[in-house]
Amino acid sequence: MIKPATILAAFLCAGSTAFAGAIPQPGDFYLISRDRSGHFVGSHKLFTENARGLKKVSYCERSYFVRSHSVAWTQVETERGNKVQVEFNFGRGWRPICGNPERQVSLEDIGVTMSAHDLLAAPDETSAPQSRLSAIGAMFQSNSVEEGHSTYHTR
Repeated sequence: MIKPATILAAFLCAGSTAFAGAIPQPGDFYLISRDRSGHFVGSHKLFTENARGLKKVSYCERSYFVRSHSVAWTQVETERGNKVQVEFNFGRGWRPICGNPERQVSLEDIGVTMSAHDLLAAPDETSAPQSRLSAIGAMFQSNSVEEGHSTYHTR
């Protein structure tokens, strides 16, 4: 009975942490797409620190790190007639910081030679190859008979 309780606790902790990271926080920068009426259409996060799979870019003389899919997305959203801009979450809403990011950074600028549409149709190399539930379940699976009886200290 303790094993299902442990699995549930691990799932809830991991799930709430992962979910909380996806919620925009005050101080976050995003590429925001809005329709002609100014209504939110979609967004992609801009990062202030480098990580695997991110490219350094500059919007309105400020440096960010961004996924190549985000750059492609700005181009496609603009083609659709939406307005894309860099916006800052100040805790009580969003402030426009920089307009026309699609004119400032292109896929060629970050070393991508395929079209924006083709890139968005391809899998994002920065995405996890498995779902979070699969990753959590894998933590409780043993790979061999010997591991099945190992302790925390011998792993």
